[in-house]
Amino acid sequence: MEKIEHTTIPTNGINMHVASIGSGPAVLFLHGFPQLWYSWRHQLLFLASKGFRALAPDLRGFGDTDAPPSPSSYTFHHIIGDLIGLLDHFGLDKVFLVGHDWGAVIAWYFCLFRPDRVKALVNLSVHYLKRHPSINFVDGFRASAGENFYICQFQEAGVAEADFGSVDTATMMKKFMGMRDPVAPPIYNTKEKGFSSLETPNPLPCWLTEEDVDFFASKFSKTGFTGGFNYYRALNLSWELTAAWNGSKIEVPVKFIVGDLDLVYHFPGAKEYINGGEFKKDVPFLEEVVVIKDAAHFINQEKPHQINSLIYHFINKFVSSI
Repeated sequence: MEKIEHTTIPTNGINMHVASIGSGPAVLFLHGFPQLWYSWRHQLLFLASKGFRALAPDLRGFGDTDAPPSPSSYTFHHIIGDLIGLLDHFGLDKVFLVGHDWGAVIAWYFCLFRPDRVKALVNLSVHYLKRHPSINFVDGFRASAGENFYICQFQEAGVAEADFGSVDTATMMKKFMGMRDPVAPPIYNTKEKGFSSLETPNPLPCWLTEEDVDFFASKFSKTGFTGGFNYYRALNLSWELTAAWNGSKIEVPVKFIVGDLDLVYHFPGAKEYINGGEFKKDVPFLEEVVVIKDAAHFINQEKPHQINSLIYHFINKFVSSI
């Protein structure tokens, strides 16, 4: 870990913290909520040892990267604009892209907006959330999962902050990252119970150490979680701004990986979309879907060796053609 370099770069009007290690073809890792560059610690070290240059920023609103206050500054366009600026700063024409959770959402739309900058994509946890032409993202979740669904409840400023702030930050990180019930009541009834009602795992799962928790907690205790919540609060604005891409396909080579206990895999209609024909229609160069048994949401940290191998063997096929 001490070999990982940390820099702060200007991009798209903000200052972005980037962790990087290694040399060779570049792999850009995009974390989710509530996470940081540190979520990719296992992958950074592994890919660097295999001859790749691995980069993992704190995305806008997280960790040591700037967090503009307005939710309207967190659209797909803003986040992807930050990342294009990152590529330009480091002189990277094309990268391999790896995303998880919100990072996966951003990665899908990165490939939609700028396929010319992506060699191949490995996405974890969150399947392609394509734009519906007549219903925005939040109303779509409201229709399928109910008004109390957490994404709907995250829309109102201050509500989710109060929930996450009702326990100390380290405890909240343990609750969130230790969650293994994909249909836990707080997910579908945040208004009444909230994430603070989740059980605190004791002991911690074997893949998560007190040192890991302390790292996440040290950052989120300073920044709070509003930067992350603003991604959800900008969803409908992103829907408005992506009308020009309605019906467009993801046209880069893709591998998709999800755990069978992942809460997103159990969203209404998700399994049918992922395992049916629609996913392939929207992502025509989807080469493989991998469902990992007994794995929950934070799969890149829970199953690092398996995920490392899956990423490496997929992207390594394309190295010679860069």
